[in-house]
Amino acid sequence: MINLSRFDLVTLALFVATARHGSISAGARQLNLAVGAASRRIADLEDAVKTPLLYRRASGVELTEPGQACLQHAMRILQDVEQMAGMMSAYSSGTKGQVRIAANTSSITQFLPEDLSGFMASHPDIRIELEEQNSSVIVAAVAENRADVGIFADRTPAAGLVTYPYRDDELVLIAPRAHPLAARRAVPFRDTLAYEYVSLPDATSLASRMLEESSRLDRPLRLRIQVRSFDAICRMVATGMGVGILPRIAAAPHAKSMGLKLVALEDAWARRSLLLGVRSPDALTAPARLLVAHLRGLQD
Repeated sequence: MINLSRFDLVTLALFVATARHGSISAGARQLNLAVGAASRRIADLEDAVKTPLLYRRASGVELTEPGQACLQHAMRILQDVEQMAGMMSAYSSGTKGQVRIAANTSSITQFLPEDLSGFMASHPDIRIELEEQNSSVIVAAVAENRADVGIFADRTPAAGLVTYPYRDDELVLIAPRAHPLAARRAVPFRDTLAYEYVSLPDATSLASRMLEESSRLDRPLRLRIQVRSFDAICRMVATGMGVGILPRIAAAPHAKSMGLKLVALEDAWARRSLLLGVRSPDALTAPARLLVAHLRGLQD
């Protein structure tokens, strides 16, 4: 069995250039090699395959039959290497690859579809893997390298992550149009605590904030039912199960179709920010860096 493992790509490229030009000296010039060194490389290749690859004449060289076969394989190998280099270059430049995002419901419902659509239109070879999670779970996923980028609510403990502003949203009260609070343009959260609530599970950042604020006011949050989605909250509120609190942009389409009223909350905490979080900007893959730059640029 012939062993060619000790031959490098330079020797193959030299052989191809020599065959094309019909001259070892011309092949050597193309690869910036000394003629003597080029001749030795060709001779070593012939020794390795145990057969002459070139007829050497005063006017130049000509391929033998084994040389013709060797030329086809060498060209194929060099072409494959060139394609591999091009693909690796695409990965390193960020034009190709995958980004893992963990995002909360608020960002997915309100902003990410349009924001990611614009990014993916400009980078069609970057694949996005998006997972919806609660904000605290998102922070853990980024910290443990199960996600490249996290999008979560402010006030979520995020020790060890580098964070950037992403988007701002406004929390509003949603109520049936016949509800006593529906006639008001704005209401303090304190006044809503006299009524039963439809809420997300306790682990979500929105439910946690509501519980935190009701505790601070020393007023219990009267939870009648907890559901897992914004849409389900709106449906429950529409049937008279209670009132709810949701981001305005996310609630607006449901309010229109279900006959609900959106009432502004007077409390400062109802104006909140969504954050981008990464472990280390320098450790991000090139595609992830491009995505973070795109999402940060939307703040400008």
